[in-house]
Amino acid sequence: MTHPAVEQRGNQLFLKVRVVPGSSRDKFGDLHGDAIKINVSAPPEKGKANSAVGKLIANTLNLRPSQVTLSSGETSREKSFLIEGIELEELVARLPG
Repeated sequence: MTHPAVEQRGNQLFLKVRVVPGSSRDKFGDLHGDAIKINVSAPPEKGKANSAVGKLIANTLNLRPSQVTLSSGETSREKSFLIEGIELEELVARLPG
């Protein structure tokens, strides 16, 4: 079972997202290419939006915040988050939609 937004490199899993900061509410959206669109109300300044995205991913996937780490795209809308402590099949099953 695979998902376009989930990439497995060795034994590590990465979730590719496209962030829309400054939205009216925090929510997972549809696929945008090979990334999941994520809206957050936090502004794109001083890492606030990145932190909000990490928390939303952790809450949505029923993970601890420490299991979700920004791995690339700190200043870009296109980001990749390292997801730890979960198997590929379980991660894909927990993704909304």
